[in-house]
Amino acid sequence: MNKVYPNAHAALADLVQDGITIASGGFGLCGIPESLIEALRETGKRGFTIISNNCGVDEFGLGPLLYSRQIKKMISSYVGGNKEFERQYLAGELELEFTPQGTLAEKLRAGGAGIPAFFTRTGYGTLVAEGKETRQFGDEWYVMELSLTADLALIKGARADKAGNLTFNKTARNFNPLCARAGRICVAEVEEIVEVGELAPDEIHLPGIYVQRLVLNPHPKKHIEVRTVKKD
Repeated sequence: MNKVYPNAHAALADLVQDGITIASGGFGLCGIPESLIEALRETGKRGFTIISNNCGVDEFGLGPLLYSRQIKKMISSYVGGNKEFERQYLAGELELEFTPQGTLAEKLRAGGAGIPAFFTRTGYGTLVAEGKETRQFGDEWYVMELSLTADLALIKGARADKAGNLTFNKTARNFNPLCARAGRICVAEVEEIVEVGELAPDEIHLPGIYVQRLVLNPHPKKHIEVRTVKKD
């Protein structure tokens, strides 16, 4: 099975439909599948539910999908880096399921493992728990959280072999493996593609069984989200 596609547009051509749920890897602007997101925008499809830790920034990452009004709902843990996100939400133009970061990670992990729900102490007694089942175990109360799956996962890796086995570069791993496992179909954007057998088994972070399609992007932009420099 050939998993390598010539470009991001070809890899997404028959996968993107109005109203689908998409899990997108990344944390801030670190480890985001930038060419796949751009190709997603250019499909013109709308009504997406996006599962992602955040929504990029206004001009990069998932942010431009807000300006093109292609996102209907965000399932996120952080929204502070995107002014248009804030504006649309406060104006009632964007649905938001706000989720604690660790809970969001576990919802994706559990979904990928076929676990429909789990209990966590996080959020008990707060707005996070409103409308959800709670249960006492021992001396503590817990909130039941439903797991997450997606029609499509878009992820970013550093290297892959042609069978889809992936490695990630340090913290760029972040939510990417979780999104891959939770997606019915996973498309991975990587900076280098090598032959099968060139990756040592111990360095593989995500087995190829979770990746259906590969796209090469050898020169990603790698924006710095917040640049801080010291004065001379």
